[in-house]
Formats: sequence, C-alpha cells, structure tokens
Amino acid sequence: MSETIDTGERPLRIGETAPSFSARSTKGPVKLADYRGRWLVFFSHPADFTPVCTTEFIAFAKRQADFDALDCALLGLSVDSLYSHLAWVRAIEAQFGVAIDFPIVEDPSMAVGRAYGMIDAAAEDSSAVRATYIIDPEGIVRAINVYPHTVGRSVDEILRTVAALQRTADGSVLAPEGWQPGQPLLAPAPERMMEGGDLGWFCRTVEAS
Repeated sequence: MSETIDTGERPLRIGETAPSFSARSTKGPVKLADYRGRWLVFFSHPADFTPVCTTEFIAFAKRQADFDALDCALLGLSVDSLYSHLAWVRAIEAQFGVAIDFPIVEDPSMAVGRAYGMIDAAAEDSSAVRATYIIDPEGIVRAINVYPHTVGRSVDEILRTVAALQRTADGSVLAPEGWQPGQPLLAPAPERMMEGGDLGWFCRTVEAS
C-alpha cells in the first residue's frame, strides 16, 4: 500500500518540491525522504512483462555504475503489484542475465502516479505512462520528461541530463545543446550588451573543470 502527499490535479512542475510518499518495493519499504542528500531518477513504466519496459530496465541496470558515479539513485514505479515486480525482475535475470538492483515501487492504487502527474486524474490505468523525474538532493524536481507507451526512453540522455544539472546547479555556467561531461560549457549572458562590435558575447564558452 502506498501513501503520498496529495498535490491536487495540477501537474507537477520543474522547480517544485517532489511529493512525499512511502511504499513497498522490491528492495523493501521506501520513502522519498530516503533519497534526501543525493540525486534521484524516479521513473514510471506502464506495466511489467512488456517489451519496451524490459529494454528500459535492462538499460538502466547496465548503467547503474554510471548513475552511482554521479551519486544518483534509481527508483522505478508501476501500478503492478510487488509480487509482479519480483517475478519480472527474476524473469529478466533468468532470460537476459541482468540483475535489477534498484528498487521498483508498487502503486496499485495509482496514488503516487497521480500525485506526480504520471497518470491523469480520470485514468483507470497507467498504460500510457512513461514519465521520468530528476530530483535534486533537496527534493526539488529539476527535470521532467514523458513518453508514450510505444516509445522507450534514452538512458544515455537521462545520464547526460543528470550530469548537466549537477554541473550547472550553481548558475555559473550553462550546458549547450548535446553537452557531454568534459566538454566546454557556456558563460551566462551579460546583463548588458558588450560594446565594440563583439557579436560573440551571447555565446561564450568556458572550459570544463
């Protein structure tokens, strides 16, 4: 059984506090508060034992060490029961030789999904939900992406986004299109246009540290 703080029907937005919850998972009871002090990728999937979701979970598991290196935890969720999650995890390991070491939360009442806006308030199931929330160490939502059930997420892009959010968190630099760790970043635009005909003022790079 899941317990959440209700945020109403308005979708969760970037910059807001992630709704608190406690629930059962494949790794025992979990609370959102357990992840304070580190980054978290919290993601929902439409259903266990489905093709696209299986490829995503295998990809997340294979990149677990890369998320660990960023001090970023992984937490999955679906409306399926804990027993279904456990059976699916065992099937993935038996079929593909990949262990899913991060927790998967059960949400049969859809309470957590609705609190986060993963599920429409009027929906009867979560078949169209594939949402990802990147939450910072203070519990603030820093990025959200949502895909239809027919299209899988890019784990590489989620890793890149976490790294970019961490690198730009203090506001001193910006991450350009396609930025990867180790590449130059952008300096924030000055408050006033620079004089002297220098047209590069709005897109100056700084070396990554």
